[in-house]
Amino acid sequence: MAQHFLLSAAARTLSLKSIFSEGEEAAYRRFCQLRWPETDGEPICPACGCVDVYDLTTRRRFKCAACHRQFSVTSGTIFASRKLAFVDLLGAICLFVNAAKGLSAVQMSRDLDVQYKTAFVLMHKLREAMKAETRDARLDGEVEVDGAAFGGHVRPANLKEERVDRRRRVNRSGKRRVVVVLRQRGGRTVTRIFLREAQGVEFARERIAPDTVVSADEVAHWDLLETDFDMQRINHSEGYSVGGAHTNLAESFFSRLRRMIGGQHLKVEGRYLDAYAAHAAWLEDHREESNGHLADCLIGGSYALIWPSISARFSVRV
Repeated sequence: MAQHFLLSAAARTLSLKSIFSEGEEAAYRRFCQLRWPETDGEPICPACGCVDVYDLTTRRRFKCAACHRQFSVTSGTIFASRKLAFVDLLGAICLFVNAAKGLSAVQMSRDLDVQYKTAFVLMHKLREAMKAETRDARLDGEVEVDGAAFGGHVRPANLKEERVDRRRRVNRSGKRRVVVVLRQRGGRTVTRIFLREAQGVEFARERIAPDTVVSADEVAHWDLLETDFDMQRINHSEGYSVGGAHTNLAESFFSRLRRMIGGQHLKVEGRYLDAYAAHAAWLEDHREESNGHLADCLIGGSYALIWPSISARFSVRV
């Protein structure tokens, strides 16, 4: 039997051992190369695009010869105003991408010896970069759509005669949210949070290209998509895959998200659920790539998240 990729040495191209043994300078150069790949890490002024730059080595800052602005490798990005050393920041990203089911902020704070708030904010910045990868994505080919409810658990009463039917809407918690996922077979995964699964119909119309084959379960509100797409329906009371119709990839995403919330985070507030869903989707889309590539992809995506708007609102915060 062939070895699974994730069990091979090719999947392990970055480790905490190598990060901390190589030191701060190597981590700093890695961030430079990922921000300015077109010049192999040589700085480019984010305000005017000039490549004629002075290197202020004692402060790890640069000064543009054209507009005379000072900037650093993190200026104008989600890493701006950081206090962590670059080696610690790279170590945090390594831990983050290595966790197949997510990582709690408490564990991150203990591993890096930083405050809980520091770990929490950093991890949500990274999740924002993950979400940005598919912000403008439009899915085509074969796409699966499904929804699942998270949060809003209602504890049953102690006495049997006082218990209510928690399936009825009147007895549900107002904290319950539904994650709707659109997953392209062989492509990307896009998610959004709603109060009810039926609201995902317009989301599907918005993010799925015409002439796409859409697979959905037997829930009635997906019938509204039949006027826009070639629909394949699967009744899960009859089988998980019948005649080629299935939503197994969407269910795989929900399996990872449930393990992430139940096993790592224990409870996620509704206002943060969108970020955790995007995190799980990113892990699903990149599940067959090495951890070194994942770290580089995440750092590069963090720079691309802010880069288009820097010239409009340049900041020298480092």
